[in-house]
Amino acid sequence: MTDFTDFPHQADGLPHGGRPDDGPEAPVQIGELHSIIDEMMVAIQEAKALPLSGSVRVEREEFLAMLEQLKAILPEELRAARWMVREREAFIGRTNEKAKGIMDRANVRAKELVSESNIIAEAVEEANVLTRRAEGEARRIRLQAEDLAEDRLEQLEVLFTNLLKQVREARHEFHQVRPAPPPVPQ
Repeated sequence: MTDFTDFPHQADGLPHGGRPDDGPEAPVQIGELHSIIDEMMVAIQEAKALPLSGSVRVEREEFLAMLEQLKAILPEELRAARWMVREREAFIGRTNEKAKGIMDRANVRAKELVSESNIIAEAVEEANVLTRRAEGEARRIRLQAEDLAEDRLEQLEVLFTNLLKQVREARHEFHQVRPAPPPVPQ
């Protein structure tokens, strides 16, 4: 059986909601209240009936002693029950606070992860845009270089064609018969 003497005490040394009494406090057992009530019920059931009535005869002193015991125990058990209810409510409150804290931290972390995910997605998109721009710029530069090379090659072709024509003309002139040189005077 549980002993209620280990409940927390206030600074005055009395149980919560307690009041001083004349003697040392005896530990109250949980089932003690029920056993006193059971004894009272047995005493009434076993009591002798009075003739010509539904009343029974009980030992007054014995019955009053049991009622005094109940009166003494009942406030202690009520205090214990109130204490248990307060402890349960405090425990539920602490648990709810812890749960709220865990949920708050989880929400913050989720927002951070979503934010990081958004940052990564934005960075990937920006990288894709920059890559497309760089590829377009590279294609434009390559086409300009090809056009410039084509122009230079065409100019060289015209130049070499003109040079070749001049070389052929010069060779042709070398191959033409020349009149004999005039005689040299002696």
